[in-house]
Amino acid sequence: MSEVTLVTARQRPLDPPDEVTGLRRDGAIHRMRYADGHLGWLVTGYAAARAVLAHPHLSNNPEGHHPPIASTRAELAERGFKLPPGFFLRMDAPEHTRYRKLLTGQFTVRRMKTLEPRIAEITRDCIDAMEAKGGPVDLVEEFALPIPSLVICELLGVPYDDREMFQTESKKLFDIEASADDAMAALGRVWAYLHGLIQQKRERPADDLLSGLLEGGELNDDELTGVGVLLLIAGHETTANMLGLGTYALLTSPDQLAALRDDPSLVDNAVEELLRHLTIIHLGPTRVARQDVEIDGVTIKAGETVTLHLPAANRDPERFPGGDHLDITRPAGGHLTFGHGIHQCLGQQLARAEMRIAYPALLERLPGLRLAVTPEEVPMRSKMSIYGVHRLPVTW
Repeated sequence: MSEVTLVTARQRPLDPPDEVTGLRRDGAIHRMRYADGHLGWLVTGYAAARAVLAHPHLSNNPEGHHPPIASTRAELAERGFKLPPGFFLRMDAPEHTRYRKLLTGQFTVRRMKTLEPRIAEITRDCIDAMEAKGGPVDLVEEFALPIPSLVICELLGVPYDDREMFQTESKKLFDIEASADDAMAALGRVWAYLHGLIQQKRERPADDLLSGLLEGGELNDDELTGVGVLLLIAGHETTANMLGLGTYALLTSPDQLAALRDDPSLVDNAVEELLRHLTIIHLGPTRVARQDVEIDGVTIKAGETVTLHLPAANRDPERFPGGDHLDITRPAGGHLTFGHGIHQCLGQQLARAEMRIAYPALLERLPGLRLAVTPEEVPMRSKMSIYGVHRLPVTW
């Protein structure tokens, strides 16, 4: 089996690199040379990716992981950086199970339903402000970023007035070309902020998720700070990029935009199709084998690192025929954008609710919505670990 290296440069902004999808035609799993010289595996097929995500002997703990490309994470790994307490996303059972059980009740479908009126209100306020300002505006700044930021702030009990700080630091954490010193400093500032906020909530608890976890008494302050940092950053960055990139995809696919505007009942399916087609987690996830594991006829030996290419897996024609084309009428369920197995995204129902409300409201209130620049002039987040658009100039 020949070796490959991970290619990240895209020929078209909404499609995975042709080199990666070309690999998928030759098989689901490929021998890959990592940035530090490690010889591991790249998974491009849907069934194999799903199997990797669900396998109990493929660890999500970063210890032993190798970086697929030269990046901030690679530099941190070389320094032996250890994740702080509470970052349960990168833990294995039983540590992961403990955190997950504490948080699952906070993100139920029922609770997300109770948030929908507030999400709708925030969405209306954002569109009102856009209309008052008049086009052109940056849809990321005026719509895609404030909606999930406000929602996650209210859910956690974080003052929205402090958003500039954590949004700025989040960008540094997701920039794959940031220096390790800058990334660690950014994490330190967000950590210090959340740690101080938790001290305030210990003295004056409120009706929010962080106060509720404090009251439960099962997490110490450092653990709760780590949980808060993870939820705050992931809770606004991911959905903000889906709202921005999803709107860009619709505006550059007029038939799909018209279909959704003309039939809002398509919104649930449209959300799933946009999640599948765009797959903003475009540089991972990664696992390491704790013992020999066989996936799709390939033996992954203990100690070897496996990287999934989710954009390629979510376009696998064996699972999604014609998947390279955006089609909001396609039955798009079963995609891997939120992961699979025990690490499946905890906030997926919240993300779905935000998109399900925001997209139709935007198209209904601003029926003439269009790009204020050419599609080629929209700056893409190619150098960020979460894909999207840096800015989206629009008018109507």
